[in-house]
Amino acid sequence: MELQFVAKNNVALPETMQDYARKKIGRLSRYSATISGGKVEISREDTKSPDQRFTVQVTLDSKGMLIRAQEKAEDICTAIDKVADVLTTRIERYKGKLYAKRKGISAVREGMVEVEESEIPRRVVRTKHFWVKPMSVSEATDQMELLGHDFFLFINAENDKINLLYRRKDGNYGLIEQA
Repeated sequence: MELQFVAKNNVALPETMQDYARKKIGRLSRYSATISGGKVEISREDTKSPDQRFTVQVTLDSKGMLIRAQEKAEDICTAIDKVADVLTTRIERYKGKLYAKRKGISAVREGMVEVEESEIPRRVVRTKHFWVKPMSVSEATDQMELLGHDFFLFINAENDKINLLYRRKDGNYGLIEQA
């Protein structure tokens, strides 16, 4: 794992401290093989509380998915330990979500590369043109039901803005309004 170190606010960052951070944060790659690198920012703040003096922020890149954590402590080593623990928890939670999505097959354990390569790229195969006319939300709901669609784009007659009406999984409707 390639780590980039940034020291802020007159923090001396000796090679031994960088090696310690590489060792602690490098262990995270055993939880997810997709972590390719990251950035470690270490800064010092003059605070009244000595246990909040040093801040370590780590941002990891896992195939475009960013995983970030920040912790404060009285010394750099303790802050690195804390941030490594937080990152471990976040990675495990992320892996759990992937496991649940795949219904028992951990995408991280299987290797996300194979999963992504086997997926067929999606493309636009059809384009439709239609007139968007002003109507009320209730009219749009009726029109959507008549068409048998799961969503309907219309101009809201009350505020003359584009709205998107959609059917939710629970059978109710959702409305997305233009800001």
